[in-house]
Amino acid sequence: MTEYDVIADGAGLARAAEALAAGVGPVAVDVERASGFRYSQRAYLIQVFRRDAGVFLFDPPPIGDFSALQEAIGGEEWVLHAASQDLPSLRELDLLPATLFDTELAARLLGHERVGLGAVVEDTLGITLAKAHSAADWSTRPLPQSWLEYAALDVEHLVDVRDILMAEIIEQGKTTIAAEEFQATLERLPKPAREEPWRRLSGLHTVRGRKPLAVARALWQAREDYAREQDVSPGRLVPDRSLVAAVLANPSTKQALAAVKEFNGRASRTQLDRWWAAIEAGRAETSLPLERASGGDTLPPPRAWADRNPEADARLKAARPLVEARAEALHMPTENLLTPDTLRRVAWTPPETMDAASIAASLAALGARPWQIAETAQTIADAFVGSVQAASEASESGS
Repeated sequence: MTEYDVIADGAGLARAAEALAAGVGPVAVDVERASGFRYSQRAYLIQVFRRDAGVFLFDPPPIGDFSALQEAIGGEEWVLHAASQDLPSLRELDLLPATLFDTELAARLLGHERVGLGAVVEDTLGITLAKAHSAADWSTRPLPQSWLEYAALDVEHLVDVRDILMAEIIEQGKTTIAAEEFQATLERLPKPAREEPWRRLSGLHTVRGRKPLAVARALWQAREDYAREQDVSPGRLVPDRSLVAAVLANPSTKQALAAVKEFNGRASRTQLDRWWAAIEAGRAETSLPLERASGGDTLPPPRAWADRNPEADARLKAARPLVEARAEALHMPTENLLTPDTLRRVAWTPPETMDAASIAASLAALGARPWQIAETAQTIADAFVGSVQAASEASESGS
């Protein structure tokens, strides 16, 4: 087994950056986080590979400043797998490529049935990667050699995979498609924070009444604040089910809360004062949450469209199979051709003139890429117009 050293200081980073700058071709990059263990999504290991330079493993927390690495490779094409997962952690360290090649996204656009890293490496290179440490706590120190070997292999083959997938992209005539998708991934902004994130508590549907919901909200916020302070995943402190159990038990005293058997977790008793204070604060709250979350810009589920907006329902039912057929002809998943949400939104609120140009403008406003618009606008316009004609003929025949 190869012994890997982890670079954990500025001097080591500078030497590695110099070697990587002298390397050849694209740069493979991967990030290991501690999701499910830590509150933050910070990087706890960064792996970088370049031909004629080799593999380098970096420990981000003690290094801190990665400007030397950014200067060395920032102008090169970076190869990542499922880049949207790693780019936010890299941005936190001011690491960002000039151009991107996403092997997972490329595999999707090419119609590969399996798009996980291990599957793509196996399908393209015939090499099997062990995934034994994919869910490990990468904030562990020191990192075991077996973990480091796993991490290194995640980037060691990635440039070879990129070359094979790029050849397939050229063969299928999808160079423009891939370039637009990679650039969109690189430019995608983080999703805005949810208005009421506490409503994602698992089991919250069992809580009835605005006052109990206020208690659930206060408990969630108290756990969130403590998790952020300790940099621990909230569910590891007190699971969702335990918070909901505390709300449903409606304890009259702190001691009664401690006696709730279902209220468990590593911080359920050590932070009992914190949770009891949250319950009391929730009970004293005068601004009570609504029984149901406000809709915001969320559309009704399609199953409700026939009653709530039958014209939109007809448009969606006419367009969806045609978009699916176009995706099949392009040998890619429908959601990569056009996201279901985008199609639903343009069906729910179509432009006044439902011609291809107007549909194209609506799709662009919803964030569709030029290639997606070129492949779908006319098809959607034809489907929408056809649904109107079908409704008119049905009305005439019924009168």
